[in-house]
Amino acid sequence: MFKKIAADALGLSDIGVVVPRADFDKTDADDFIFNEIDEQIYFLIKTKADEYCFTNYGLIHVDGANAISKKRMLRRYDYEHSTIDNVLLETAGTIDLDVEIKFTIGSTSLSIDIHKKFLSEIKDLYKALHAISLEQQSNAYKLEAAKQSLTLASSALGRIGNDEVSPATSFEDITKFAHSWLLQNKKAYVKKDFGDVFEKYINN
Repeated sequence: MFKKIAADALGLSDIGVVVPRADFDKTDADDFIFNEIDEQIYFLIKTKADEYCFTNYGLIHVDGANAISKKRMLRRYDYEHSTIDNVLLETAGTIDLDVEIKFTIGSTSLSIDIHKKFLSEIKDLYKALHAISLEQQSNAYKLEAAKQSLTLASSALGRIGNDEVSPATSFEDITKFAHSWLLQNKKAYVKKDFGDVFEKYINN
């Protein structure tokens, strides 16, 4: 405990700060935004070594080995392919200087310490991430249900006899329909852009 207090007093700890919107362009993460597809930064946390940049399309993690090294590893997690789960917020204790937000994105677990003076902003981020997680879970359930419905329908159609249509032609027609139908449903249930969620909770 005393080592932690000393580290905080000397500015050696890796407690993050919430970067104001006006300073987004001064961060490393801003260089990796896909402006070509209208990607926008909604929330950005900066520690001595790392940056955690939340956009409408994904999380950009500028991963630094430590505060002294200039080496950075860029990691990107797109919401389209990386589900957010297990979103937790740990508030500060009596002598703590930081709050902590934890979540899993894809197969990666992240834990970010932020100075407690930004608790109000972190609460908004927590709400946004939790809302995204719930929507992703709901969409995944709907897509799986759609796939099962298609499997049952295809199986039933395959058992229907028709002397005028060969089995090969029938199979080809079913396959084409299934492919087209799945693409349409995947587009509906696999969401890429969560700007509406961030607008609701971050920019409200």
